[in-house]
Amino acid sequence: MTPHDVEEQDLLESYDRGEWQSVSNLEEEMQSYRAYAAATLAKNKLVDINLSPEDFQEIQNKARERGVPYQEFISDILHQFAAGRLIEQL
Repeated sequence: MTPHDVEEQDLLESYDRGEWQSVSNLEEEMQSYRAYAAATLAKNKLVDINLSPEDFQEIQNKARERGVPYQEFISDILHQFAAGRLIEQL
């Protein structure tokens, strides 16, 4: 068996501490994640944006911490916002 990375180990420890709870609406949650996955995989629109070098560097750092390409990270953030799962803070 391959050793666990830090994130995997954190998840296992969290589960062992009993921090995970079943959801009452499993099918609804599953459908939501299926839609999210489909939207993530449907890469059919190209958008150009301008970012400050500082913002771009921070985005790259955060994506690297999560082990994903920065383009995928940006797409995920925008999708979560569009789906109402990110709350705007002023």
